[in-house]
Amino acid sequence: MTTKYKINELFETIQGEGAFTGQPSIFLRLQGCPVGCSWCDTKHTWEINLSDEVDHLTMTSKTAESDQWAALSSEDIIDIFSRKKFKAKHIVITGGEPCMVDLTPLCSVLEAHGFSCQIETSGTFEINTTENCWVTVSPKVNMKGGYKILTSAMQRANEIKHPVATEQHVDDLKALLTDHKVTAKPIYLQPISQKQRATELAIKTCIENNWRLSIQVHKYIGIE
Repeated sequence: MTTKYKINELFETIQGEGAFTGQPSIFLRLQGCPVGCSWCDTKHTWEINLSDEVDHLTMTSKTAESDQWAALSSEDIIDIFSRKKFKAKHIVITGGEPCMVDLTPLCSVLEAHGFSCQIETSGTFEINTTENCWVTVSPKVNMKGGYKILTSAMQRANEIKHPVATEQHVDDLKALLTDHKVTAKPIYLQPISQKQRATELAIKTCIENNWRLSIQVHKYIGIE
C-alpha cells in the first residue's frame, strides 16, 4: 500500500536556521502536531481535520496560511518538484510534528532521486528515517501537550536547536543534555523572537558554552 503524507505546504526557499543556514531548500510542511508550543508560528498545522483535505493543486497554490492539506505519496511529491522546476536539492521536512509518521519511505525515495533530507522535530516522537537523513531536534520542554523529550531522539540528533527567551530555557537545555547524556553535538540557541533581550541572552550563553547562534535569517530578510 502506498504511503500518503499529509502536506500543508510545499515550497522552495532558503533555509534560515541551524547548520544549513543559507542552503537553498524545499520545505515539506506536514499537518498535525499535539505538542502545543505556546510560541509556535505554525499553529495552523496542529489539527488534522478530514474536512480540510484538498487536492495538490489547491494546496500548492495557497497564498496564505491555512489548515488545508493534501495527501501525497512520495512519487506525487517528486512530480510536483519537477513540474514546479525547483532547483534546490536539499529537502527540509517539518511541521507540525513530522515524526508522528514513519519518514523512512519518503526519505528513501527523495535520496534515490538525488536529494538530501533534513527533519526538524520536537524530539517528542520516535524518529524513523534513513541513516543519511540530517535530524534537527528542537526540544520542546513542558509544553501544553505533556509530551516528554525522548532519549532516542536526543541521541539520534545531528544538531540540537533550542529556542530561548529566558534563563529558564537555558537551564532546561543544560538539564536535557545531562539527563540524556548528549555530548559532542552542535548546539544552536535560537532566540524565540527577534527582540533584543532574547537575542542578547542567546549570544551571551553561546559564548559562555561554546555553542552556536541561530537567528532565523529568513525572518530578517523577509522570506518564507
